Amino acid sequence: GRARQPAQARPRRHLTLPAPDRPLPLSRRPRLLLRIDRLAGIPACWLLTRLRRLGLGGGPPASTAPPPGRILFIKLAEQGSTVLAYDALAEAVRRVGRERVHFAAFAENRFILDVLGLLPPENVVTVDTRSLGALLRTGWGALRRIRALRCDATIDMEFFARSSALLAFLSGAPHRVGFHTYFDEGPYRGDLLTHRVMYNPHLHTSETFLSLVHALDFPPATFPTFNFRPPPPLALPQFAPTAAETERVRALVEAAAGGSGGPLVLLNANCSDMLPLRRWPAENYVALARRLVASDSTLIVGFTGSPEEAARVGELAAAVGSPRAVSLAGRTSLRELLVLFGQAELLITNDSGPAHFAALTPVDVIALFGPETPRLFAARGPRSHPLSAQVACSPCVNAFNNRQSACRDNICMQRVTVDRVFGAAAEILVARQRRLKTATVSE
Repeated sequence: GRARQPAQARPRRHLTLPAPDRPLPLSRRPRLLLRIDRLAGIPACWLLTRLRRLGLGGGPPASTAPPPGRILFIKLAEQGSTVLAYDALAEAVRRVGRERVHFAAFAENRFILDVLGLLPPENVVTVDTRSLGALLRTGWGALRRIRALRCDATIDMEFFARSSALLAFLSGAPHRVGFHTYFDEGPYRGDLLTHRVMYNPHLHTSETFLSLVHALDFPPATFPTFNFRPPPPLALPQFAPTAAETERVRALVEAAAGGSGGPLVLLNANCSDMLPLRRWPAENYVALARRLVASDSTLIVGFTGSPEEAARVGELAAAVGSPRAVSLAGRTSLRELLVLFGQAELLITNDSGPAHFAALTPVDVIALFGPETPRLFAARGPRSHPLSAQVACSPCVNAFNNRQSACRDNICMQRVTVDRVFGAAAEILVARQRRLKTATVSE
């Protein structure tokens, strides 16, 4: 037989996060936050669990407490996930009224809560993450404010974070709902909750969040058994900009594109993405932009991004080599970004916050998935078009591994080809034009 040749070791490729143009807040440095959560959270959860079992702290027993009349949601990070919590928030408001529903979040994540409009602005409790000192100082202030609210129930929507479990316990609420590992290999965070819901990795995240609210209807002793079937999702509210906002953003785009007023396609290249495994290669965005501007002599391609990404996004736009490929990164507020989405035909982005923000506007969205799965995290609705390569090792990031992965070569994103994305984009643009013509004729 033929002698087998020794296989050559494939060189390992390392994904490196480029240095930001300005210091990132802690909320956009997830590895550091996870390290703090692990080093400080594990002993704190263990200690408070011991105290709880001695009957010290945690409020009165849930089995004897009256039904909740004031509810606190805890979702510190991830604006996109907050959009997925819309059904859960709406259900809480239906039960106790909007004035009696509160939300704890990092300060930069409250924007999406204000846009959703379900809660009074003063009901959002925020924590500043611009520095460790600010985090500790405002975190203590947030805890004091939460205790003063005397909430009857907390809904911990974090996937096994210790900080949120600690906040729920220290709130003094007798009903505390959240995820518990049971026999799964999820991160340890003690036994601080009363309604210990088993995380189901086969439910869409919006259904999972809604189930946490409905868990309040069941006695704590029944869990992990949970006789609840999620209903169909609610329609998300649509963002309505003012006339002045619309005109200002339209003028911004026209000035950037030299007065051109053609259809607008937005590319969110995530040049300083806090999760580098999610990034689609930068050269793919450049190649895609070139094909888009070549396909339509009037089409404008706008690259979006945060102020921290502005310099590198500008380099990508310049690399396209067309006056109709422009950088809009750092030139809009978050509210104006939603206005921009409403004026565009299509947004192409990786799995990130903008994919979910855009669901509040009329724009179609192609969201590129790799280390996470669209079955759980895709925006819901007819204008959501998730794409993934579906390689065997994907998804590798999930709630049970603290949203981390040992991967250093994101082939799951690299194998989503420019041809495939361009083909999907072309179909969507044609379909939108067809719908526009149909609507015009019917009028």
